[in-house]
Amino acid sequence: MRLTPATELEHRCSRLQQLMAEEHLDAVIIMQNADLFYFTGTVQSGSLYVPAQGQPLYMVRKEWSRARMESGLKEVIPFSTLRDIPAKLAEYGYPQPKKIGLELDVLPVNFFERYRTVYPDAAYCDATPLIRRVRMIKSHYEIHLMMEAADQVHRVWQRAAEVIRPGMTDLELAAELEFTARKLGHQGLVRMRSFNSELFYAQIFSGTDSAVPSYSDTPLGGLGLNTSFGQGAGLKRIEPDEPILVDFGACADGYLVDQTRVFAIGRLSDNLTRGYDDMLRVQELMKELAKPGTPWSTIYDECLALATRLGHGRNFMGAAGSQVSFIGHGLGVEIDEYPFIARGFSEMVLEEGMAFAFEPKLVFPGEGAIGIENTFYLSHDGLKQLTHSSEKIVILPR
Repeated sequence: MRLTPATELEHRCSRLQQLMAEEHLDAVIIMQNADLFYFTGTVQSGSLYVPAQGQPLYMVRKEWSRARMESGLKEVIPFSTLRDIPAKLAEYGYPQPKKIGLELDVLPVNFFERYRTVYPDAAYCDATPLIRRVRMIKSHYEIHLMMEAADQVHRVWQRAAEVIRPGMTDLELAAELEFTARKLGHQGLVRMRSFNSELFYAQIFSGTDSAVPSYSDTPLGGLGLNTSFGQGAGLKRIEPDEPILVDFGACADGYLVDQTRVFAIGRLSDNLTRGYDDMLRVQELMKELAKPGTPWSTIYDECLALATRLGHGRNFMGAAGSQVSFIGHGLGVEIDEYPFIARGFSEMVLEEGMAFAFEPKLVFPGEGAIGIENTFYLSHDGLKQLTHSSEKIVILPR
């Protein structure tokens, strides 16, 4: 089991403290699992107290002994209830905070109200933008893990070419590929921050099912198995001459990459083939634009304009009426991190160290979906592509 190096954790907490100083925060309290993992190296239940100055204090309700073993932070202590926090902080010489940041985008209201009883005189604000800004710049350690995840998804892509056959269901294909990923170390879960955004780690479907929209904020939906989780692979059988999409979120030691590739048995229609080639052109435009200082929304606007000029305005990033307003998203511990290659983010710019997926896709109701997705890293010497499976449509024999 790989443990996050203490130097990584120290740097992350220090960077958060720098941003806290800009906002005049006395403390940030972190409880959400993805953030806990990022800043402590574990997800044992508790609260990470990050003071404006000094060592972070990880107060663990369950399971302290495991947290002490897994976390590289210096101060990892047991506690029972939130009421214990002021006394614990006093033991370490920390004053009562007057302005506290919390993860207000994900924190349940009940937890927030309980914290307000602990520090009733404090002012509270949302620390999520600060946390996102720290997490959006990836270290070499993090990129190394994402490269491992890219190798994993390449093996999944290879396995897909081996097992796809006429008559198998989308679900059977998904199960085969998920089995492959799990044997390669995939943790079995994909974290997504947005509310009600449960997401399985693959969207795998064929033909007309690949064009079925769903509630999820993604360009692809899928029928799924039932109405309780109406997305993803269903029981449709794979037929010749239709697109088979494998949109797979691989994961290595908690870090994600996203890759989409297209397969077909026999052939694809001229419309789908041309559409796929056009999405490769959109991806090339993104590569030209993705430089430090470029606003996130500029990439979205320019790529949308190209797709529209190519005749895909009604099918780009979803069918008409179900289109999403993004083409790419940050990746790391969660699948919806900064940056958002999306409409409306003109004030946010690309920076060296960012990692993101770019996924230009077309959806044709009644026919199917087509597209490409890769994960990229903006390094000190330009944009690097982490996912590396062949981008050619894989045509399998009948």
